[in-house]
Amino acid sequence: MHEKIKEQIEANPIILYMKGTAEFPQCGFSSHAVQLLKACGVENFKTVNVLEDPEIRQAIKEFSNWPTIPQLYVKGEFIGGSDIMTEMHASGELQELVQFANTLS
Repeated sequence: MHEKIKEQIEANPIILYMKGTAEFPQCGFSSHAVQLLKACGVENFKTVNVLEDPEIRQAIKEFSNWPTIPQLYVKGEFIGGSDIMTEMHASGELQELVQFANTLS
């Protein structure tokens, strides 16, 4: 499962592991993460609905050594969850980070 996650992260400049989908988030934190990405002008990003696969839901937590969902990866690097994304958005860091990655997708 870790190999599958690694492949997904490498194949997608911006990928969000979340509960639900970008169109239908299944928790407030996942919804907030999607809203932050969209507020940064990101239109094309991959989402993985961890509710559809209990194995990936557990494996992503182990992979990142981060206990909660959602989890954002940009250019292969683990960024954090919605709390970290919120802080980065407030400081302008998130916009800078996703700007370049968004041009790769």
